[in-house]
Amino acid sequence: MDFHAIHRPEIAHWGLPSIRTTFVVLEHFIKLGIAPEIIEALSAQGYTQPTPIQEQAIPAALAQNDILGTAQTGTGKTAAFSIPIIQQLMGDAGRVKGIKALILTPTRELALQIDESIASYAANVRLKHAVIFGGVGQQPQVDAIKRGVDVMTATPGRLLDLMQQGYIDLRDIQFFVLDEADRMLDMGFIHDVKKVIAKLPTKRQTLFFSATMPAEVVKLSQNILVDPVRVSVAPVSTTAEKVSQSVYYVDQKNKRFLLRHLLDTSAEDIPSVLVFTRTKHGADKVVKDLVKLNITAQAIHGNKSQTARQSALTNFKNRKTRVLVATDIAARGIDIDELTHVINYEVPNIPETYVHRIGRTGRAGNSGVAWSFVDREEVPYLRDIQKLIKQDIPVVAEHPFLPGTHVAEANDAKPFYNDGNNGNQRVARKKENQKRNGGSAHGGGRSDRRDSSSTGDARNLSREQRPNREESQPKIEKPAGPPKPFTRFKPRD
Repeated sequence: MDFHAIHRPEIAHWGLPSIRTTFVVLEHFIKLGIAPEIIEALSAQGYTQPTPIQEQAIPAALAQNDILGTAQTGTGKTAAFSIPIIQQLMGDAGRVKGIKALILTPTRELALQIDESIASYAANVRLKHAVIFGGVGQQPQVDAIKRGVDVMTATPGRLLDLMQQGYIDLRDIQFFVLDEADRMLDMGFIHDVKKVIAKLPTKRQTLFFSATMPAEVVKLSQNILVDPVRVSVAPVSTTAEKVSQSVYYVDQKNKRFLLRHLLDTSAEDIPSVLVFTRTKHGADKVVKDLVKLNITAQAIHGNKSQTARQSALTNFKNRKTRVLVATDIAARGIDIDELTHVINYEVPNIPETYVHRIGRTGRAGNSGVAWSFVDREEVPYLRDIQKLIKQDIPVVAEHPFLPGTHVAEANDAKPFYNDGNNGNQRVARKKENQKRNGGSAHGGGRSDRRDSSSTGDARNLSREQRPNREESQPKIEKPAGPPKPFTRFKPRD
């Protein structure tokens, strides 16, 4: 059969137009053994060639092998496990009742994205699918279950709730996917996962995916997989090759100033950026600070409703929101096309988390940038990260907020940093200072001595490096000499 041009008039009974459909597909997908119905759907979605994880996993899964996959985010693993399941269910879907495939994933966002992908891949297949997650009312989900589900994507908590209420029975499961197993462990879901596994039939195909393989994840895989085929597209815990990484040493209290500075001076280069914090409270604080600057920003974390989280994510994808501030848990599963910048506002205390964070950029062959703000208390975290990724991350030696820099913030939070081309503004400020000090260029009394002491260290800076001193803006007092707080904390191998 010539798969390069496939005529499928029989698809009219699927509810699709009964016109002749000719579509072009690439040989690489066909060689994986994918059915024409799915090939057509992939072609409609603009797929051109399979990713390495798809090339390895799809044929093995179609051969009904268990899979142990090691893959970073953004590698195409959703298609790697969902396409084989859809294809193997094509004959049974709609005829045999009961949930036949369960995909377990750690976050609501990721669950929604997987379900959307299944809808795309199964566009030409009679297959019912549903997504189950917490944070929203359960009734619409219960109604979907009652109508019948072939493939269910779920988070552990809501799944167990509905199982206990008698709405979900897993005894007919033929395929089980455990996605992001390492994140399940990080989020404390491992016991819930084990409860779910205990309810699954012994005879099933299991597809197990994890970006990293800590000891407990390895143990879990050994307990639930039978003679698995191992697939891997990158060494464990490696970072994306096309991501340029940098470290900014900065005092914790000055991180917000550094963030503003980078956003102010890189407006054209950074149309959108994903910023990571360790806590929900920290995420909200960053957003509040940016909004004061008229920088569009939204937070996404566990305290936000599902509606709010989806709205924030949609606004970010559509470039209505420039800065999305996220915690690690909430950001899991975020997949943004052409995201160029990721900022670690706070360095993660789990080194593997760093890999996940910066993996949000540099996808699909594009380049990316990852900046990390490191306070002296976070230096041990940085060392652990560099040990894990087996490379030293370059340090930005010069920036306006080196360790030891003192910033006296004014009442309002207008952008305070200028690029050195604001000579007129400096003249205006000088005249204003003269008025304030009685018409003298230097003034007098206590006020003059205070100004002299606070700005003396800045005299050695070039005109381009001198910070803005408008009344409504923070004053920056540069440290004398090298940044002593971090000199003895130089990252080591």
